[in-house]
Amino acid sequence: MAMALSIVVPVKDEAQNVGTLFREITAALAKERSYEIIFVDDGSTDGTANALSQLKLEVPHLRILRHERNAGQSRALRTGVNAASGEIIATLDGDGQNDPADLPKLLAEIRDGGAGLGLVAGTRVRRQDKWAKRLASRFANRFRNWILRDGAVDTGCGLKAFRRTAFMALPYFDHMHRYLITLMLREGYAVHYVNVSHRPRLHGSSKYGVWDRALVGITDLIGVRWLQHRFRGGALMTEEL
Repeated sequence: MAMALSIVVPVKDEAQNVGTLFREITAALAKERSYEIIFVDDGSTDGTANALSQLKLEVPHLRILRHERNAGQSRALRTGVNAASGEIIATLDGDGQNDPADLPKLLAEIRDGGAGLGLVAGTRVRRQDKWAKRLASRFANRFRNWILRDGAVDTGCGLKAFRRTAFMALPYFDHMHRYLITLMLREGYAVHYVNVSHRPRLHGSSKYGVWDRALVGITDLIGVRWLQHRFRGGALMTEEL
């Protein structure tokens, strides 16, 4: 019997964050009857692998997946979802800035939304990033919304809940995690938004810079815009008995 819920956490060089984050996730899901937590170590070089191994000694049911080299957040996310047992997947970033206490809100929304709701996306309020990063993110979100017309206001928030079947129907490409809203809408699923909190980073450093993200984002936008136009919509499937 498949588990109802899987939590997938991609991490890269977050040795000082994974233990606290795991305990916070466990506390947030205290009312859940059955779930699994999957950490995907995306080629860390700082000791994250050792920190996760030590954590697994304390919590044997914790699942740890590893990439031998850094393959990017989208690849780590897909690795976790492919391995997940849950019908519903919830994700959050491994840097500790997403608050696991917000998970129950997203889970309640996806469960109450019916089969047509594919994704519940967190929208960060009172972001705790540096002003330059907030400004760049605001500009990027407005620009991509002008191009894609998907209504997304915070594509960088790692807190999301979605149906595994919906995710598996999406086309994969590197950086696709930033376009889950657009791709879900393209596939014919509804997308809901939930306001979530945001915390300052206490340990480690961001894996994304302002300009490198902007440059690769332009190429991605062109590709996603092409995908929007090269799709006739989802097909209704019936099975003959």
